[in-house]
Amino acid sequence: MNKNSNSYQIIYAAVMVLLVGVVLAFVYMALKPKQDVNIANDKRSQILASLHIDAPSEAEIPATYEKYVTRDLLLDHEGNIVDSTKNVAFDIDMKKNMKLAEADRQLPMFECTLDDGSKKYVIPVYGAGLWGAIWGFVAVDDDGETVYGTDFSHESETPGLGARITEDSFQHQYDGKLLFKEGAFKSVSVVKKGQRPTDGSDYVDAISGATITSRGVGAMMQECIAPYEPFFKKIQQ
Repeated sequence: MNKNSNSYQIIYAAVMVLLVGVVLAFVYMALKPKQDVNIANDKRSQILASLHIDAPSEAEIPATYEKYVTRDLLLDHEGNIVDSTKNVAFDIDMKKNMKLAEADRQLPMFECTLDDGSKKYVIPVYGAGLWGAIWGFVAVDDDGETVYGTDFSHESETPGLGARITEDSFQHQYDGKLLFKEGAFKSVSVVKKGQRPTDGSDYVDAISGATITSRGVGAMMQECIAPYEPFFKKIQQ
């Protein structure tokens, strides 16, 4: 075949594209199991972080998670446990879940037991920041109203500004805050330093220079935790 002909060039290009595609597909399939493990361990680490627990090493993340997360729960909108199959909560994709109508969303929860025997309930949260998605986990005491800990992450917030939602200085503000006031669900507001929420809710200081991301965290807490109110009301009673 004439190597200078159009037909040769087209066939050569097609063969190269096919070969590259096959190689990339093979690499993807070979690496996917490891990627899935890393994604799962990152999620486990975030859940543990909301409980103020760090695994001794990356290899020990699964065992540490199994030690403290004693049960996966799936709730209905009346606060009843409808499923407690292993990983039923862990396997829910919150990004897809939050795109559903509120009545159709699943309500995953992680029941945890700490070394002192105290029980905590961890809720996954998902929302929007300035430049992309934000998400995290909120641990609630067994009184059904006090925040024990939080862990937030983000997709593409600005370093030094919105990205500071991942810092302890912001997240630890939530420790001990009340989700309920006088029996009514209020969540925890995020307000500018020196201000107070008008609804009487507990609050944390917003990140200076990151107003939209801070509001996103507040809205995420409100929208994602509110459906669990019937469950927590039962605990409180």
